[in-house]
Amino acid sequence: MTPSSPAVSPQSLVEHALAASMADDCVTIVRDSTSANLRWANNTLTTNGVMHGVHVSVVSFVHQAGGISVGSVSGSATTQAEVDELVRAADAAARNAAPAEDAGELLGDRVSPDWSDEPGSTSIHVYDDVAPALGEAFGRAGGGGRVLYGFVNHEVTTTYLGSTRGLRLRHVQPTGHFGCTGKTADLSTSAWVGRATRDFSDIDPLAAEEELAQRLAWGRRKVDLEAGRYDTILPPTALADLMIYAYWVADARSAWEGQSVYSRRPTGTRIGEDVVRPEVTLFSDPHYSGLQCAPFTVSAASGNDTSVFDNGLELGRTDWIRGGELTALRQTRHTAAMTSQPATPSIDNLVLEVDGASGSVDDLVAGTERGLLLTCMWYIREVDPQTFLLTGLTRDGVYLVENGEITGAVNNFRWNESPIDLLRRFTHASATVPSFSREWGDDSFSRTATPALRVPEFNMSSVSPAQ
Repeated sequence: MTPSSPAVSPQSLVEHALAASMADDCVTIVRDSTSANLRWANNTLTTNGVMHGVHVSVVSFVHQAGGISVGSVSGSATTQAEVDELVRAADAAARNAAPAEDAGELLGDRVSPDWSDEPGSTSIHVYDDVAPALGEAFGRAGGGGRVLYGFVNHEVTTTYLGSTRGLRLRHVQPTGHFGCTGKTADLSTSAWVGRATRDFSDIDPLAAEEELAQRLAWGRRKVDLEAGRYDTILPPTALADLMIYAYWVADARSAWEGQSVYSRRPTGTRIGEDVVRPEVTLFSDPHYSGLQCAPFTVSAASGNDTSVFDNGLELGRTDWIRGGELTALRQTRHTAAMTSQPATPSIDNLVLEVDGASGSVDDLVAGTERGLLLTCMWYIREVDPQTFLLTGLTRDGVYLVENGEITGAVNNFRWNESPIDLLRRFTHASATVPSFSREWGDDSFSRTATPALRVPEFNMSSVSPAQ
């Protein structure tokens, strides 16, 4: 947008795209986002920034003899002329496309009461309380011979979804995270803490620095261990790493076609089967306190578990696993017809609860005679889709537990485990708390709540040279 160009509201961009399209139907999604960040290293703030962007997706639908063809084009756009280019490209793509496999009746005639409101926003002032506390944390760390490195980001994205069928839906999504790595002065030992947040009112840098100081103190004693199977405590952050992956692969189509751990072979899904311990419930709920997310489907493209024909579909709580039983998989209205199950689209949060669980990670440590506390995972990859065997590395702190106390830090490992198998084998669980995935939380999936688990015979398959 040039300095002289008048501001165009997101709603106007939606309406203009819908009016400009020459297709039989059109869906337009406008996402208005602002973000603010701070970065620090060596106990000093280094950079900060504020950004604003508008992203537009136009989905055109053309009725042909063989069905309905779809064209979808996305890009940055802040003027009607830029939107016109997207519309022309989407219309042309739809006219040249083969009929869509997932074609269905488009939803319509629903308007959010706040449709006409301006987009939400953030600014550097979201850190008005955090920044001074960071300064104090830097002083404490420096005085104790520690150095801190980290990053915070806060983003507010307002989504406007409109269609030629009468959808006019709006959702404001705040997303933030705090991540900080502490190191000893010689950089030989490191530890990490991270938190997800909606507005940074619940972020305490001083408490984070205190936690890092404790972990670095544990690392003063080094213990070398061989690869093997160990009684292992997974804190909520590490469990979030695994549960997010388990959720991502839980699409109904892959299961129906025999390609995942949720498959009943040769064709079908395991919905209705007991897959984990009966105390376990895994669910998503767009209204879950602290993890609120969009209560309707927003889809700019179709895939195994998304469909542009489902735009605007209302979302509520979905139990993926209830009482140990697989009760739903992520699916569109199209794949739901294939599997003879209700449509249960993706929801942008995830909660794992264990009936009767209480206490914290500290309580699990106190009850462990000898084992490991694994704090962070990274470089997680799938080895075998049908058993959902994953591999990954540990980082930033694996600690030895002896007689209910942490007595030192051990070397890093490569591990090999199936998250579904872990949910069958664990012996103890803590209460469910908000968590933040080290591997996926920064930019993919930050809204999780998970317990800590104690898992016997956790497979540390080899020693990792990572420091």
